[in-house]
Amino acid sequence: MTATIMLIRHAAHSHLGRILSGRSPDIALSTEGRSQASALAARLRMVPLTAIHSSPVQRAQETAQALQSEHSGVPFLIADELDELDFGDWSGRAFVELASDPRWESWNQSRSTTAAPNGESMAQAQERAWSHIERTARANPGATIAMVTHCDVIRAVIAGVLGLSLDYYGRFDVDPASCTRLAVGDWGAKVLSLNETCHEQ
Repeated sequence: MTATIMLIRHAAHSHLGRILSGRSPDIALSTEGRSQASALAARLRMVPLTAIHSSPVQRAQETAQALQSEHSGVPFLIADELDELDFGDWSGRAFVELASDPRWESWNQSRSTTAAPNGESMAQAQERAWSHIERTARANPGATIAMVTHCDVIRAVIAGVLGLSLDYYGRFDVDPASCTRLAVGDWGAKVLSLNETCHEQ
């Protein structure tokens, strides 16, 4: 049997595109992000969700809570495996500042072999997220489960399903408040859709 896993990137926040937020726990959705999350929840209102899983950070939980508001009674789970990459020493730094760090350049050119200083690699994030997805799918055949997580986590999972090197992470977009659907079963997994959005970019 197959489960449908809906990988949802959290909606926009005030640091988006400016600061590498990482695992900072107290970054809320912006006004735009709240609007995006509401639009996403309305679009998915008729999807028969079995459960909603969320990364621990605030911006992901707020996005997941918007979904839950349209799916009363659906179980809500905080999953550490869906957390943002641990960016170590880079967490909280501005992207303009990171641009002058040669380690940042290496990281973005060789995601398959490098890691954030005192943080984790994209491969480690891929492994933990996929383990959670696969375990959840096998335990819930026929179910449809939403998992609210982060851009690079979703990119890592999709790369794994498609058999792509993590160095190709930038070859597809994962926009804020977007949904990417997977079919996952004992036979393996496939991508059903990529980067579905219902708001202006």
